[in-house]
Amino acid sequence: MQCRYVKVEEAELLAPMNYQLIVDEGHRNPMDVEALVTRMRTWLSQEYKAVVFEESGKVLGYALYKFDTEFVYLRHLFVLPQYRLNGVGRAAIDWLRANSWQHLHRVRIEVLSGNVEAHKFWRSLGFEDYAITMELEASLVNKRLQSAAQART
Repeated sequence: MQCRYVKVEEAELLAPMNYQLIVDEGHRNPMDVEALVTRMRTWLSQEYKAVVFEESGKVLGYALYKFDTEFVYLRHLFVLPQYRLNGVGRAAIDWLRANSWQHLHRVRIEVLSGNVEAHKFWRSLGFEDYAITMELEASLVNKRLQSAAQART
């Protein structure tokens, strides 16, 4: 597997994979591929870096990350479905740690709570839970308030 850094002009290469990542992980992001191209261009022209993984001229996936003062934030790691469970993700992380992140002691990621397969993958690499983000939908708050008001009357 070969890895190479992506240029801003290659945002169109990453955006369809970003869209597939959104679908695969069950994210609520409503952006279409065109909007993702624009966002990817912005990210790559500012603080994010991207690496694409290839084999025999075929793209296998990509990683998108940025450096913080104490850690690297890995925003995306995506492997095309037909190449999953073959060590591509693990090899990509190993390459990034050896070639891009060697001076950092910590890598931070976010994984949606319902993405069980991603949890298994990241834990197999030694990642551990650090924080949990919780949400409450406004519609649920309103229902609870209405129920409480009805119970008092």
